[in-house]
Amino acid sequence: QYPNTYGALESSGETYESFTARAHEADAMVIAATDLMALTKLAAPSTWGADIAVGSAQRFGVPMGFGGPHAGFLATSDRYSRKMPGRIIGVTVDSAGK
Repeated sequence: QYPNTYGALESSGETYESFTARAHEADAMVIAATDLMALTKLAAPSTWGADIAVGSAQRFGVPMGFGGPHAGFLATSDRYSRKMPGRIIGVTVDSAGK
C-alpha cells in the first residue's frame, strides 16, 4: 500500500525500486494499491517499476450512498494493457479487427 493508512511511506530499509527489481527477477508482478490524492505529491508507481496500480477515487467527494457506488481505478503499462478486463467502447479493437 502506497502510502499506508496513516499516510506514511514504509519501505523496511529497502527502496521501492530495489524491491520491484527483486520481484521482477523472481518473475513476480508488482501491484501498488495507492491513493490518487497522495499521488499529487508522490512519485507514480510506474516510476519505481510497479506493473499495476489500483485504488479508489472516493476521497474526491463522491458520497458513499449506503456503501457505494464510487469510482475506482485500475491502471497498467502498455505491456499489460491487452490483458486487462473490459474494453473501451468504440476505441478498442480485438485481434479479429472488431
